[in-house]
Formats: sequence, C-alpha cells, structure tokens
Amino acid sequence: MTEMPGGHAFATPAAPRVVSPRDPIGIVTEIAGSCGRVVFDPGRLAALERQDDPIVAAAGSVGSQIKLRVGGVWLVASVRSLELADDGERIVALVDFLGEGDASPRTDVLARFRRGVTRYPMPGCHVHPVATTDLRQIYATEDRAHIEIGTVHPTRDIRAALYVDAMLGKHFALLGSTGTGKSTSAALILHRICDLAPQGHILMIDPHGEYAAAFKTNGAIFDVSNLQMPYWLMNFAEHCEVFLTTTGSSRQTDADILAKCLLLARGKGRLGQAIAKLTVDAPVPYLLSDLVAFIQLEMGKLDRAGDTAPYMRLKTKIEEIKADPRYGFMFSGLLVADTMAGFIERIFRLPGGGKPISIIDVSGVPSEITSVVVAVLSRMVFDFAIWSRHEPRLPILLVCEEAHRYIPNERNADASSVGRILGRIAKEGRKYGVSLGLITQRPSDLAEGVLSQCGTIIAMRLNNDRDQAFVRAAMPEGARGFLDAIPALRNRECIICGEGVAIPIRVAFDGLEEVKRPASEDPLFSALWTEVGGEDEIITRTITRWRAQGR
Repeated sequence: MTEMPGGHAFATPAAPRVVSPRDPIGIVTEIAGSCGRVVFDPGRLAALERQDDPIVAAAGSVGSQIKLRVGGVWLVASVRSLELADDGERIVALVDFLGEGDASPRTDVLARFRRGVTRYPMPGCHVHPVATTDLRQIYATEDRAHIEIGTVHPTRDIRAALYVDAMLGKHFALLGSTGTGKSTSAALILHRICDLAPQGHILMIDPHGEYAAAFKTNGAIFDVSNLQMPYWLMNFAEHCEVFLTTTGSSRQTDADILAKCLLLARGKGRLGQAIAKLTVDAPVPYLLSDLVAFIQLEMGKLDRAGDTAPYMRLKTKIEEIKADPRYGFMFSGLLVADTMAGFIERIFRLPGGGKPISIIDVSGVPSEITSVVVAVLSRMVFDFAIWSRHEPRLPILLVCEEAHRYIPNERNADASSVGRILGRIAKEGRKYGVSLGLITQRPSDLAEGVLSQCGTIIAMRLNNDRDQAFVRAAMPEGARGFLDAIPALRNRECIICGEGVAIPIRVAFDGLEEVKRPASEDPLFSALWTEVGGEDEIITRTITRWRAQGR
C-alpha cells in the first residue's frame, strides 16, 4: 500500500497487472489560484507505462496533461514540475489548470472543452490520466477557422491546428535558434494561411532573400528591381534618417531647416496646394530638385556666410543620394508621379488575385537605408488601417523576419523609426485590424514588452540561456511545464501556447514540398568542397554583380 496525505491510500499494483486509465493515479493536496499540488502513486504511474495509448503511458511526466472530476465537469491540468517527496516514495507535482470540459454520465471522456476554470477541486480530489480520446475533444476544431500544421506530440494521428482568427487577431511570434527549421516552419504556416484565404492581404519583410523561392506560385515578389517605392512616401522622421548626417545640437539645426524646406516642396505641387493644412508628414509628391532649390533659397537669405554649413550638408547629401544608382528603386526621378494608390494595391494585395502574400526582399537594399525602407512599409500598413477605419475592414498581416534587427531592446536600440512603428503596431495594431508576425532567433534582443504583446508564441529549440529566460517570462502560466523541453526539441518541433491553440501543445511540423521551401538550406561542405572547375567564371560573374551593386 502507498499511503497518501489525509489518510488516502492506493494499492501499488503488481508488475504484471495493467492499470485501467479510469483508475486514479494520485490526489490533490493543495490548491492555489491557477495552480495546485498533486501527489502521484509511483506504482500506478509505472503500470500506465505499459498502456498502448501513448498519451496514457506518458501520464504524470512533465508537460503531460491530467484531469480531475469536479461535479459535472472535468478539469484539465498540465504538469509543470516533479520532485520526490521527503519520504523518498511519493512523487509530488506542481500542476497548472488549463480549462474544463463536460463530464459524460456514461463515459469518462470529457466533452466540449473550453479554456479557463470556473470550479476548483478540493484537496483530496482524485487525479486521472488524460487519454487520446480526451485529447481529440480538447483539440477538436469544431467550426472555427483553422490551419493544420503538424501532429501533436506524442500522438501519431491527432492533428495540431492553429486558430487563425485568434492567432492573427492578437499577433504571433515564431522563435528558434539557427538550424532548427524556423524558416521552413514559417513558410509552412504562411502557405497554410494562403491556402485558407487566397484573397488575403499579407506583407512579409524578407531580409535575406530566402522566401521568394517558396512563394513563386502564390505570392508577389518584390526587390530593388521592381519595388518602385517613391521617396515622398517617407514622413519627416524617416526623411531625417536618410538626409541628416550630424548628431547633437547640429542635428536639430539641420532638422529645422529640412522641415521648413520639405513643407515648401510638398506645398509647391498640385496636390499640396489642394490641402488646406499641409504637414511635413503628409505623403504628397514633390521633386527632390524643388527641395534642393528651397534649401538654396533659404541659404541665400542668410546674412553671414559662416551660417551656410547646415544648408550645404543637406544639399550635398540629397544630391549624393540622387546620383547613387543603388538608391534608384526609391529616389529615381521616375517616381515623382502620384502612384500611391497603385503602390498600395500592389504591395498590400488589394485585390489579391489568388496571390495573397507580398514578399519584400530587402537584401539588395543599401544597408544605410534598410531600416528606413522597412519603416516606410510598416508605417504604411498601420496608417492605411487608421485612415480606412470608416471603410469596410481589410485586415493586413505584417510578417517580420529577423525581427530583432528592427525592434531592438534598449541595449541595442538606435532610436530608429522602424523600431518605434513596429512597437506601436505590437501595442495598438489589433485595434485597427493590423496583425504582426515576428520571426527571430534572438528573442532576448527584442524590445522589452513586444514579445508579451504576442498572443500566440511558437517556440522551437532555443540554445541560449538568455533567450530561454526571455521566452519563459512571456509564456502564460499554463505553458510553464513545457519550458524545460525547449532546449531538447528536435528540428522542426515546437511548443505552441496562447490564443491560437486550445491548450499548450508540443507539435511536430508537417513536411513541406521542395518547391514551397525557402532558400535557407545549410551548405553541405563535405560535398561542395569536392567539386572542382569553373572557378574563374564564378569569380568573374560575381565581381560583375558586385561592382554593379545588383544581381
């Protein structure tokens, strides 16, 4: 006999006996808010390991689920931690309550699972293992819009689904160290969303040019050769990032001059004159030559020649950018017409035409203005949502790969406009129908609080202790039992918790067809270093592209 607190006792089964999943495996000893303490019978846990049902066999392990009968409902809880009791015989577990389902009067299977707990058990309540039939009810998608992305671990056939409306409505984050299959998993999720909503509106920032290969058939691909993003779409802060080269008090002086001249340039055009209260942030077309002319005009009004330095700095920088062919996709003289409506239609997929995702490849953008390009695209998504509030709603999903580059924490922050706008989208975007998807290998480098704004977290293997601690702080209480498994996840496995799933789950991602995978495969050094020949031609072609600053 195994003695339990409160006078309860369970007979430890003999080794040959198979314990029924209906038998209790422990009792509740303490309840505190959203968690509790359970004492397991080691003998019964050992007997369950011989069950054919892999879910029942894993009952009592960290990350597994258990259920408790309270009146007419089954409470479902997740095992967070295990330790051996002081007597060296019993196993004590901390559990987090996840939700509840109706208890059938004729069977032990729960039905109609819902998140949240309305009734708590009393100490002494018996604990039962959750079976595969229970999980089918818990993960039942019913009539909710969802995408299937893999299989629930450790089952063989229970499909893991993400509730699209809940996941996108409150943002999501995909985290994982390099080499864990993060890019392929991101492509899988986006492909499933595109299949579900072929008339959707998805914008993805691709800093490495990986995803163009994955969305050739169902996406629109943009890079420096065809992006054609007019410079006048920038607001004043973004103009300052591009045109100002000074710091401190000199920067403020330059900014004041730029603000005055930019307003004059915007107002000179036909559109500017039609706006009663024009501001420097209004996306009104203007000519760079007009901006230079106004700077020259203002400089001519000065009394002392020594005060011309800030005007000359601005003028020189603008002319330098105009002459640089690397900036042609944005500062070309051909982009002065009012093409804002057409640009929004192309980039935001309005209408989608069966290609609901835009891949913005910024790998060819000069590094000096990459953050500005991303800032303009992100801000346009947010501003479009704000100014179209009184129109039929057109929700937009903005996916940001390598998010830690654009939303850095205070330690790495450089006060860039892209960090500010993405941070604002994370906090306010869902009110206006803008969803944010963050993909990063270094969550600890993200701005504090941004990850906590993501309602759904998809965590793949993370090897760094700081990253694990950062994710631990952002995960809800009910998922804490899965955290210790994050460093031990295999490639293309993940822990999902939050609004997008019924309860926290461990998932093995589905495979993805070769034509739908991003170009992110690691090089096979052992094979590639055996190939010889054609080196001269490779070097010649590479130098040609290098010098031309384009592919």
